[in-house]
Amino acid sequence: MATLALVLVVLAGGDLYSWRVTRKQAQDAGFEELAALSRVARSRPPDFEDLAALRLWVSELAASGAQVTVVRRDGLVLADSADLSKSPEAKSPDAKSGVGQPNVDDGNDQAEIQQAFSKDEGRSTGHNDATNRDVLYYATAIRPRGAPAAEDARTAYVLRLALPLPDVDRQFSAMRRPVWTAFLVLLAFAAGTSLLLFRGTSRRISGLTEFSRRMAAGDFRPLSVDSGGDSLDALARELNKSAARLDASINMLTDERNRSAAILGSMIEGVAVIGEDERVIFSNGAFSQILGLEEIGEIEGRPLLEVARQSDLLAAIRMALSGHEQVTSEIVVGTVRPRSFAVTAAPVQASSHKGAVLVLHEISDLRRLERVRQDFVANVSHEFRTPLTAIQGFAETLLGGALDDPANRRRFVEIIREHAMRLARLTEDLLKLSRIEAGQLKLEFRPVSVAQLVESCVETAQLKATPRNLALSVQLPDGLPAVRGDANSLQEVLQNLLDNALQYTPGGGRIEVSASCSDSRVIVTIADTGIGIPQAEQERIFERFYRVDAARSREAGGTGLGLSIARHIMEAHGGRLWVESAVGEGSRFHFSVPVAS
Repeated sequence: MATLALVLVVLAGGDLYSWRVTRKQAQDAGFEELAALSRVARSRPPDFEDLAALRLWVSELAASGAQVTVVRRDGLVLADSADLSKSPEAKSPDAKSGVGQPNVDDGNDQAEIQQAFSKDEGRSTGHNDATNRDVLYYATAIRPRGAPAAEDARTAYVLRLALPLPDVDRQFSAMRRPVWTAFLVLLAFAAGTSLLLFRGTSRRISGLTEFSRRMAAGDFRPLSVDSGGDSLDALARELNKSAARLDASINMLTDERNRSAAILGSMIEGVAVIGEDERVIFSNGAFSQILGLEEIGEIEGRPLLEVARQSDLLAAIRMALSGHEQVTSEIVVGTVRPRSFAVTAAPVQASSHKGAVLVLHEISDLRRLERVRQDFVANVSHEFRTPLTAIQGFAETLLGGALDDPANRRRFVEIIREHAMRLARLTEDLLKLSRIEAGQLKLEFRPVSVAQLVESCVETAQLKATPRNLALSVQLPDGLPAVRGDANSLQEVLQNLLDNALQYTPGGGRIEVSASCSDSRVIVTIADTGIGIPQAEQERIFERFYRVDAARSREAGGTGLGLSIARHIMEAHGGRLWVESAVGEGSRFHFSVPVAS
């Protein structure tokens, strides 16, 4: 509508301008015609005193179609072609007095006559009410023939020529009608064509709008593009390219996010991102598991103080948020079974936001190994110091004169030999354990009968059980399959477990050896009614030199390495060794061995 209104305004303005130009051209042409006629009249002026000659002269000029009027300087009309055409005697100026009546009935104020008297020429336009037409007036000063130049101003007459202006409006209207008709036809055609084009363009724009909505909703299917080749088609092709690039970028970011989430989710280290307001922005499952937050549920968005109560952890986070490059610390979680974790907090700067990444890495095994190493060094030193002190002491006693004492020297030498044998057993066990841990233990895997294995070990144990009034029994099911293993190593494991059961079971107790088959494995169990093992120490009894009852173990000649060696042997067989026990109720040691194929 705005375009149509603009076209109509421009066309109307052009029409008005054309009408004015045409009217101006008609006026200029009329004035040129009157000026030419005046030049002819001035070339042969009449005798203004001879009224008949004057009227004849005026009639000849009026034959050109113009109205001719001769006016004297005092305003007296001497002759007028309009009056002559009505009646020769209609207006006759008095010859003596020279006074007549002016014939000005067209509303003109005779300005052109005044201009002619003052400037020798005058022009004006007026409207004739009688004919309802515009009239062009042209006046020029004309002098009598033979009048002296010095008297021009007093002897001049004015010849006024009047010519009706051509009917410019009618002519222009006749010309305007076909123009407007053609314009309206073209406008109707253009409007129809524009309507069709507009509908097509509107449909395509609606398609582009819908495509933009689909892109905003995450649907990046390409938009069908016509082969018109205009700007909208080019825009659609560019939008398709943008959608394809955006889809590829989103897919890549999604893959990276999923990959990062999978990596963080599968990590055993606890990872959390803390905002500058000390709220949890992100955390993986290991973080919640470490801090025991599974029952709380979603912790993202919560203040860190609500989910973590460890002061060292909070202090590390606050130091990282305050600008420290990296903060490390260590926390202990849990009371019954405490676990140690290394804490690393590093600041993160992203645009205008800042925060910190918190990583919890479990070092319980490391701390346990450090403790085992410390205990091992202390225990080895202690185990070696006792026999060495005894050997050194009795050797010095012998050297100090006891060699001459027949009653005691033999006993001293036997004590020295006993402690030397203890050192030998200890050294042998340490070397064996070292070879096992280094993977240098040579095992010959072959089918081994469980019944024969148990029988050979029970016979040896029975010799120790009888003097102590211990009941030793065997319960083996029929058809028990053979196991795959090294017979000597398995015999060493079973013998070690039986020795421990004999050692820690009071007189009158029972020891039972049983076996079962489950999931392609044979499980051998040694149950006793001994003193039992506290729950907190059941895992530590497999450590080197660890003794629940150190005094009794040393009295029995144990090195404290038997269970550690047994567990390593079972792991080398692809099995496992574990214990179930309660204080005062006895213990049940189990070890499993794969069935021979």
